[in-house]
Amino acid sequence: MKKIFINLKRFDVPREMGGICDLTNPKKWIENIVEKSIELGLGKLEGFQIVYMIPESLIITANEKLKSYASEDRASLKIGSQSVYKDDIKKGGNFGAFTTKLPAAAASNMGCKDTIIAHSEERKGILEILSMFEPELKNSQALREKAARTVDEIVNKEVLNAMDQGMDVLFCIGETEEERGEGNFEEQQKRIKKVLKSQIENGLSGTEKYTGKQSVVIGYEPIWAIGPGKTPPGKEYIAYVSKLIKELTKEIFGYELEVVYGGGLKEENAEMISSIDTIDGGLVALTKFTGDIGFYVEDLKIIIEKYI
Repeated sequence: MKKIFINLKRFDVPREMGGICDLTNPKKWIENIVEKSIELGLGKLEGFQIVYMIPESLIITANEKLKSYASEDRASLKIGSQSVYKDDIKKGGNFGAFTTKLPAAAASNMGCKDTIIAHSEERKGILEILSMFEPELKNSQALREKAARTVDEIVNKEVLNAMDQGMDVLFCIGETEEERGEGNFEEQQKRIKKVLKSQIENGLSGTEKYTGKQSVVIGYEPIWAIGPGKTPPGKEYIAYVSKLIKELTKEIFGYELEVVYGGGLKEENAEMISSIDTIDGGLVALTKFTGDIGFYVEDLKIIIEKYI
């Protein structure tokens, strides 16, 4: 089964406030996305699972709207959260003192069976906090590697909490431009492998006990290629890395994990991405990058059709 994840980030902020949402009311916006998805038949796609990762405040609304349709019309659609907190609510433990945080228990109770963890934006945010307390981070390779391990340890707690609450995890990994280093592709491969192996080993430590219960999908983000003016990796690069990830997960866990392309699945690269046999789907954010920049369900359907 191919898996398409849609990260709607904070796309609920209207254009008049600086966002990219065409509607002022975020509740109507997410209801419209669910409604359009059903109308366009995205809930009835055989061989596909489509998961919307949405802001916490809209999870209940999205789930209620989705469940208002017949089960056969929404079979391939799911609602997920944008990460969970590193601590959780449990009997005999913390009963709910998580101001501004989203515990996995709360996400699960709101109907989420999926979550995205360790997205490059989340990793960046943690690193920025660490750098505030360690100004020499930029100048020391040893400190940068220690900080990277700390990030992995934090997101690992999030992964385990999510899986403990019965949630499947889209776990994002990827190398920065600095980590990839200079030289030709062959020279970079050893460094890429080191970074990704560390992120998998440390970030997914302890997940073996959930095998057969919950699933982990790896979302590969070539961080060095994400953003305006950046050149995305070609087929050879993505094929190498996705094959490498499957080999690493086989080595670490004894079985291969599914890998989706997290560098931005879009209309222009959907056919190319789908032709890579070690890729099992993709991560979508924006669907339109010029003019009225934003996310549109009609464009998502086109992307999926090209992927097929």
